[in-house]
Amino acid sequence: MSTGLIVLIIVVVVVLLALAFAMPRIRERARLRARERELGQRREQAAAEHRDQAAQLSTQADAAEQRVRIAEQEAARQRAEAQAAQERAQLHERGLADDELVSPDEREHFAGTSAVPEGAATDDRDAAAADRPVTADRDATMADRPADADVTGDPQTAVDREEVR
Repeated sequence: MSTGLIVLIIVVVVVLLALAFAMPRIRERARLRARERELGQRREQAAAEHRDQAAQLSTQADAAEQRVRIAEQEAARQRAEAQAAQERAQLHERGLADDELVSPDEREHFAGTSAVPEGAATDDRDAAAADRPVTADRDATMADRPADADVTGDPQTAVDREEVR
């Protein structure tokens, strides 16, 4: 046998031994890369699911905030109605809205009261209601009020009514 053949056999055996020892490592690296790819895909899928969930929750939160704003506006409207009812109650308590308690056909029955002052129970009831004279009690209370105060005694309300007109 020639030396070249022996060298060739030794080289082939060394290469085969190297491959025999290297193949498990190469396979392990390939499996590791495959697992990393799979893990990366799972991460992307999980991230996409969480983004979708976050978008849905954000939409739900926006809708809830809008419902809260609507509820706040409704509460403010109800507070305003309650305040208006309270103001009407105060007018009635003070006797400043007695004319609202008497219907036109009852004016003669209540003539001379704070609801229908003397001389207001005429046939021309609408004109009498518009030109109704102020009673002595009202004259005394009106003298104590500022010139810009309305019948409720609140100067700001008188200014507000002027703005509405």
